[in-house]
Amino acid sequence: MAEKPERIITFERHEEDRAFEGLRPKSFKYFIGQEKIKENLLIHINAVKGRGEHLEHLLFYGPPGLGKTTLASIIANEMGVNFRVTSGPAIERPGDLAAILTNLKKNDVLFIDEIHRLNRVVEEVLYPAMEDFGLDIVIGKGPSARSIRLDLPSFTLIGATTRIGQLSSPLRDRFGMISRLEFYSGPELTQIVQRAAKVIEVEIEDAGAEEIARRARGTPRIANRLLRRVRDFAQVKSSGKVTQQVAKKALEGLEIDELGLDKVDRKILKAIIEKFAGGPVGVDSLSASIHEDALTVEDVYEPFLLQLGFIERTPRGRTATAAAYRHLGITPKNTGKDKQASLFNKEG
Repeated sequence: MAEKPERIITFERHEEDRAFEGLRPKSFKYFIGQEKIKENLLIHINAVKGRGEHLEHLLFYGPPGLGKTTLASIIANEMGVNFRVTSGPAIERPGDLAAILTNLKKNDVLFIDEIHRLNRVVEEVLYPAMEDFGLDIVIGKGPSARSIRLDLPSFTLIGATTRIGQLSSPLRDRFGMISRLEFYSGPELTQIVQRAAKVIEVEIEDAGAEEIARRARGTPRIANRLLRRVRDFAQVKSSGKVTQQVAKKALEGLEIDELGLDKVDRKILKAIIEKFAGGPVGVDSLSASIHEDALTVEDVYEPFLLQLGFIERTPRGRTATAAAYRHLGITPKNTGKDKQASLFNKEG
């Protein structure tokens, strides 16, 4: 029987994430969304289990909060093997990786989050481990140094990244299956909220779940966090039951609008429009103007704004679209050279 997940090299986790650890589904039956990925994974898992083999190495990529870690844990559970968890930044030296790999058992699943942040020296050690299940170790220094190879048990590496473009080609090519996780639909998020409400024993109406799902930016992690905030509001300001009206009031108090945009999203759009005349503007200048980290803007905020069609990426930088102007209730200045104004008039 599989042991409970073990975090080999730990890293800080938000208290809120720990509180919702129990919401992670343990099998594909309860994992909502990502249907095509689930279908392909089930075929692969059933095939290798029938042959008594290990899974190929897998890579999941996409915006944060879409279920990459959850999918990896489900895979280990379905295979009946141990699930080992670490992250790219936590593996600082080849010795750290060697310690992890030599403690794996046959067919174990090793999950590396933020794998694009692996040290290049560490990555070189990982190549033979992934391909040949061997670990090359150098003993000694100078002329007396010698290399020995340690045999490793067969294992499955599952990598997760929000920035697949930063993975080196040699590492990316060693994964047998590469899957992109997409944002979730409204009905899928509604089901996720309803399931989470049952787990944490919160009474919720269908309309209340739909309201939370509508503002969750297509992301289960955000949906679960919003549910927690709404639960608090319902407990203190209402009868404890989450209705649509209660959810609306709670989320409006958190400055999350009807499309799921929060204060930072609106700051980004307003900065592009008001400080940079609608764009184009580079991400470094944009992030500096709103006092946010550039990587946070690119990884956390931009994907959803792009999906909504509120910004565009151009070779010269980011531009705000006519839809962004309309959502903020701003009329483009008609200077004769303003492309946004022209676009606004065409679409409006």
